[in-house]
Amino acid sequence: VVDPFCGGGTTLDVARSMDRRAIGYDLRPVRDDIFRADARELPLEDSKADFVFMDPPYSTHIEYSEDPRCIGKLSAFEETYFDAMQGAFEEAVRVLRDRRYIGVYVSDSFEKKRGFVPIGARLSMQLTGLGLRAIDHVCVTRGNRKLEKPAFHRAAAEGNFFLRGFQHLLVFKKEVGTHGR
Repeated sequence: VVDPFCGGGTTLDVARSMDRRAIGYDLRPVRDDIFRADARELPLEDSKADFVFMDPPYSTHIEYSEDPRCIGKLSAFEETYFDAMQGAFEEAVRVLRDRRYIGVYVSDSFEKKRGFVPIGARLSMQLTGLGLRAIDHVCVTRGNRKLEKPAFHRAAAEGNFFLRGFQHLLVFKKEVGTHGR
């Protein structure tokens, strides 16, 4: 299992609890078992992974890293975000073995005065464009009962937190001979 956006290492913990070998990369490693690397340039040989799981930045809502290469510094309202994700997807396809799977967990984005960006739908189309076969798309409405309380709702609105949108789990399969371009 390879996680190119490893963050706090949850993927590593879950994979290892299931007796799977797991390798995590991040621009800002927070644990000794996470290696420093950009998701667009993984230090792995071709066709190494049986499964790639990605939980990439969902635009600029959170400060992920001070590193200027961080995709989380790119707004999903600009094509540069999707260009950067294309590079990460191409790299994931490169390291993934034939007939193996990639999972991408992502949320849509909303900003006051700018509107809504359907990140999940856009990334799904990008993965299809790389020649991967869609296996499943699990979509969950983003919501939180605490937001119904006026104080929480006001804080979310003032802080530009997510008040609507969806969380997506995209599952794709790499067919034999898929190169990602």
